[in-house]
Amino acid sequence: MKKILIVNSIYYKEISNNLVLNSKKRLLDVKFKVSILNIPGSFEIPIAIRKNINKFDGFIALGCVIKGQTPHFDLLCSSLFNSILNLSVKFNKPIGNGVITALNLNQAKQRSKKNKSKKPNKGSEAANAVISILKNEPKKD
Repeated sequence: MKKILIVNSIYYKEISNNLVLNSKKRLLDVKFKVSILNIPGSFEIPIAIRKNINKFDGFIALGCVIKGQTPHFDLLCSSLFNSILNLSVKFNKPIGNGVITALNLNQAKQRSKKNKSKKPNKGSEAANAVISILKNEPKKD
């Protein structure tokens, strides 16, 4: 059974909780074992994944970053996404990136909507990415 860690930034709890619900549901649908680690903000996602890299088969990074009046948004998002990609490649582990980047709270809410219409939100999209990689691994002889 594949083990997945959802690393959830709770800075915008309403947003991230919806992402977690949809991501977790999707992972459980394919019989993956799911653990959740809540952290304060999105900047802590890479270190949380790194500390747990040998304990899990894959990871889901969830959270939300909303643009403000300073360059902080651009710097944070660039650093975060590069760090997630680098960890994935360096350790050969799939990391689904479900961190929402939005210009305002309304955009973030739209991207994190609960899955009533069967349309995936960013949480289930991130889960689908990890599932795709782990389910399509070549078979060992």
